[in-house]
Amino acid sequence: MAQETIFSKIIRKEIPSDIVFQDDKVTAFRDISPQAPTHILIIPNKLIPTVNDVQEEDEIVLGHMMIVAAKIAKQEGIDKSGYRLIVNCNEDAGQEVFHIHMHLLGGKKLGRLIG
Repeated sequence: MAQETIFSKIIRKEIPSDIVFQDDKVTAFRDISPQAPTHILIIPNKLIPTVNDVQEEDEIVLGHMMIVAAKIAKQEGIDKSGYRLIVNCNEDAGQEVFHIHMHLLGGKKLGRLIG
């Protein structure tokens, strides 16, 4: 059984966060340590620890994360200039919270990679 994370509390609004989007499938909120002018995390409301834990029944929610990312990029005014979506899997990739999440970054030239 996956252990709850701080993201579970954000979904339930038990701790304060700057939520920019929430529906029955996903929650999106501003990162507390932004790496770009726009840095938003998009997470499934269902706890999925890593990409390795994704099941076939998660396909709809993961696709929905992409649709939400595009909507938020437009809402933030970065859809035309460009943005980056990042999903890390496990420690070597830099995953710190073990609740799968997508970083939406933009608002400046990001270069080839972001560290």
